Amino acid sequence: MPATLDGPRLAPKSGTTRQLVVFLHGYGADGNDLIEIGRQWQRWLPDAAFVAPHAPEPCGMAPMGRQWFALTFRDPSERWRGVNRAAPALDAFLDAELAKHRLDGTKLALVGFSQGTMMALHVGLRRAVGPAALLGYSGMLVIPDNPGPDHLRGEVRTRPPILLVHGDADEVIPVEALFMSAEGLSNIEVPCQWHLAAGLGHGIDGEGLRHGGLFLAQSFGLPFPQR
Repeated sequence: MPATLDGPRLAPKSGTTRQLVVFLHGYGADGNDLIEIGRQWQRWLPDAAFVAPHAPEPCGMAPMGRQWFALTFRDPSERWRGVNRAAPALDAFLDAELAKHRLDGTKLALVGFSQGTMMALHVGLRRAVGPAALLGYSGMLVIPDNPGPDHLRGEVRTRPPILLVHGDADEVIPVEALFMSAEGLSNIEVPCQWHLAAGLGHGIDGEGLRHGGLFLAQSFGLPFPQR
């Protein structure tokens, strides 16, 4: 039985929910870390409801925070095992939130940071109904050790538009992860844009937030917003 997730929410600015944006936080944080981004994006996404579930486990290295899966940084396969173990709880949460708002899966966008990006890409590409968009900050596409040439192609069920944003001074997940992820997605014909933030470490800057908000508005098919 997957864990039941919950977290902070923002109602749509317009009062009518036509899209759902789900934030997936990073290792050692919780849903409160990202939910306020929704307020910045409300001018571009007035009909979007925002929710940021807390990850299912207490964080081993930051007891006040949460983790989608444990990290020791010693086992190269732990990320692959972790995303697979955490996926059922996130999938169940997404299904419940969509049902609550009476939306179908095409009205969903997943936005991740760091470990949350790993979850967004893993789950979003395997949903039965493809999300409108996947947006990942400072993260990476997780693949198993020594995968076969068609491994991802065999697992991917949808090909939503993706934007990956990364700082070129990231000290936690090196910027090379951005290019490896983009190449891996390109190899299986998944559309992927990317934005490189000069001088940025492991975080999100204002330009990255602007790019992300406009990308989501475009992916939802909204009129081109005023910047």
